[in-house]
Amino acid sequence: MAWVWHSRGARTGRSAVGLDCRRPVLVAYGAGLREVGNTTMDSEIPLGKKQIIDGRLRVYYYGYWIRAYDAPADTMLAKKQLIQALTRRLFNHVEHGLNIPGERLEEARRAFETETVPERRRVKGAMLAGALFNRATDIFTKLVEIQALGVQIHADNALLRECGEYFQQALELGKMVLHRSGEEGIDELWGEPLKAFMFPIESFYESRYVKISQTMREIDEICDALRCTFAGMPAFAGVDEPIADFCVAAKLKSEILRTDPDIFDVWASFVVASEKLAAFEPRMSAEPSLVERERVEGGKRLLSNGNALVSDIARARVPMPKSAREFIERCREYQARAQDPPKTLSVA
Repeated sequence: MAWVWHSRGARTGRSAVGLDCRRPVLVAYGAGLREVGNTTMDSEIPLGKKQIIDGRLRVYYYGYWIRAYDAPADTMLAKKQLIQALTRRLFNHVEHGLNIPGERLEEARRAFETETVPERRRVKGAMLAGALFNRATDIFTKLVEIQALGVQIHADNALLRECGEYFQQALELGKMVLHRSGEEGIDELWGEPLKAFMFPIESFYESRYVKISQTMREIDEICDALRCTFAGMPAFAGVDEPIADFCVAAKLKSEILRTDPDIFDVWASFVVASEKLAAFEPRMSAEPSLVERERVEGGKRLLSNGNALVSDIARARVPMPKSAREFIERCREYQARAQDPPKTLSVA
């Protein structure tokens, strides 16, 4: 497995933190290394175009050639399996305590409706979303089992309608739910099972490719911000390479399915790249001043926070725009302070 240099769409080369960091950006392909396209050529590639690149099927969306997979046949069984996988994924990334069994739906609803304290009501709303989600999954699973017995399940079936209503309610309440990091909600994950339920599987796959392209762009922007923040700082000389390697590995992680045979190499590369970035040690002068120490410690925290944020985004495979925006602003503030050091310099 290797990488390819790629220019991203209409990007100007100017980072979100204000420095001109014009250079190619690493984007994952299969095997082989080559330079592809430019902004003009990229803009002429039709969205959704599929192409075999280095022996692997890829699909183009918004500046990225993304690893593509053949969608399964659009059957209720395939939908059931997809929704079950999306359910596991959802509860793996949201805050703890929300995986309430569907059979406890009415209990969860009463607890939510009778709660008056806003902070507790938010948590109970999140728990209700989990119960609704599981109830919808339970119903759909049973309908598939019934269909396997030869019973026809029509589109206007009352239980199917009820299933869709539960998914819709879960989606609305999902706005109350936070990512496991506590940084922000990722209601994108609540909407995916509803899409898988309502639309053909092929359409669902297409919507996922769009989200993955957005995820990759956000990873690029965060890593660009980190790289530009430390550019020209002697203490952080050499950090560019581990940031670039981590950026590549994170985008690879964001595009691959766990059932892909390459997952062993991709996950191992992702973990190792994250560990190497975390292990980076800035170099200070022989007798560093207090300001220099504060600057280095603040920079290390910034690297650690960026590492964690990109890891969360890559694993969830959806953007986290609020967290990304706030982190890039912190990079900008740190960079400004580093250029004109105040009495204290720190990163929260």
